[in-house]
Amino acid sequence: MFIQTEDTPNPDTLKFLPGQDVLPGGSADFRSDEAAQASPLAERLFRITGVAGVYFGADFIAVTKQGTQWQHIKPAILGAIMEHFTSGAPLLTEGASPEAGHGDYEGEDAEVVEQIIELLNTRVRPAVANDGGDITFKGWDGKSGTVFLNMRGSCAGCPSSTMTLKAGIERLLKHYVPEVMAVEPA
Repeated sequence: MFIQTEDTPNPDTLKFLPGQDVLPGGSADFRSDEAAQASPLAERLFRITGVAGVYFGADFIAVTKQGTQWQHIKPAILGAIMEHFTSGAPLLTEGASPEAGHGDYEGEDAEVVEQIIELLNTRVRPAVANDGGDITFKGWDGKSGTVFLNMRGSCAGCPSSTMTLKAGIERLLKHYVPEVMAVEPA
């Protein structure tokens, strides 16, 4: 098994590409040892000193480090990923599931939310997935025109995440969905 790595805009996050599906059609974000218990691979990665976050995308794993250098932990991360995929173990424990769902909206709000999610899925998420991250819809306040988004993977804690959110995504959503007045992190 050959695992490629790619840098991301967040210097504390590397993207690992195992050359096969990781979590097709979903994603999962683990920011603590406790959360990682929902995944044998995430648990294994959190046992490596310096690993502070693990994110599973459709075909990649983004690992965030803290307090160490990549050259010290990258070999252990590659080994853990390789061991996991060659063992045939499940990615998520039984009963755990990728995050999904967008809440219940009715009438005009439902139409606006549908437009927002379509734009995120077709224009935003593919671009940020290339950088090892994801941006997910968390809510819509129709009264204020505010969209709430969750930045995950390499996007969480990235130095340029605020600019991406405000200058890029907010401008895009305002252009295509006139009801949008602001975009805020969830």
